[in-house]
Amino acid sequence: MSYGDPAKYITEIYVAEEAAKLAYTGEIIDRSGLPVTFLPTGTPPAVGGFYPDNLTRGKRALFLCLNRGNFFKSCPGTREYRCCDYYVLNIGMNCPMDCVYCILQAYLNNPWLSFFVNTGKLFAELEKVLQGDGEFYRIGTGEFTDSLALDRLTGLSRQLVPFFAGRHNAVLELKTKSAVIDNLGDLDHGGRTILAWSLNAPAIMKTEEIRTASLAERLAAAKQCAQWGYKLAFHFDPVIHHSGWQQGYQQTIEELFAVVPAEKIVWISIGALRYLPALKNIAARRFPASCFFYEEFIDGLDGKSRYFRTLREEMYMFLVGELQKRVAAGTCLYFCMESDTVWQRVFGYVPAEKGGLPAMLDRAFQKMT
Repeated sequence: MSYGDPAKYITEIYVAEEAAKLAYTGEIIDRSGLPVTFLPTGTPPAVGGFYPDNLTRGKRALFLCLNRGNFFKSCPGTREYRCCDYYVLNIGMNCPMDCVYCILQAYLNNPWLSFFVNTGKLFAELEKVLQGDGEFYRIGTGEFTDSLALDRLTGLSRQLVPFFAGRHNAVLELKTKSAVIDNLGDLDHGGRTILAWSLNAPAIMKTEEIRTASLAERLAAAKQCAQWGYKLAFHFDPVIHHSGWQQGYQQTIEELFAVVPAEKIVWISIGALRYLPALKNIAARRFPASCFFYEEFIDGLDGKSRYFRTLREEMYMFLVGELQKRVAAGTCLYFCMESDTVWQRVFGYVPAEKGGLPAMLDRAFQKMT
């Protein structure tokens, strides 16, 4: 079954007492039509069992609460690999979809979905950061959750997109594996929001990305957003080695460019599977039929398990070759968290020769502005 709108999987809402008085909380509750339980501040939702065994059940529970930390922060990259200097807007934690490889299973310690309703604080932080004229900011909401998976309920895109429309020094990227775009059609985006989709080989999308939109649904949504004037991006991450991987990724790339106008694509990232060592045991418990974690891996410089460099390069060369046949001249192809050695062997240059990866991405966006 395909979940173009994965929020349909949610069956109950919990509300922290301190969040209950906000008008935005009431709007979400009214849109959901779901049973609601109000909790004293500090009391977690009633999801039985122990983590991570209760994670599947927890994904049915949406917890509306306040973010007492910072909404805005830099992406947690590492010095050992080339980072794009992305910034993260933390709108919530966890996701109703259930990808076998999802790093959040090993990163978080609670099973429910959290969404932060104190958006006044969120926009105040953005105002403060973006009031200067120096740095250009690429900002995304998809680090700890999917950007649009809950958007039918939250409607957050209807606040974020118009806010960024008037910003000359920032661009918003909404990254998703869903097809939840109904809120985007009538918005004045000013060309400052990029709609992005994670893609994979058909076999991986079918068996390892549970409750996600199908490839056809993702591409149809992307095509519609392009017709609404949005710029697009795609992320082949994680690239997973499996039987028939060449044919699988080739099929996805062919379908992508058969549906989506190439000239609308600002950038496409590629990144091989990498994971915190703790994720392997968690995923094996939750998804015993999956076997890709049992390939050969090494410890990367960032402490994550990675394929051997020779295998990564083989997969990268294939994907880059297929993409370069089809991309528009201005589209930036890049690696997410890879070494200069791999960049040189696959692309024939290192990012520093082109001003650095952040500058490459900034130029790609500005060329389409």
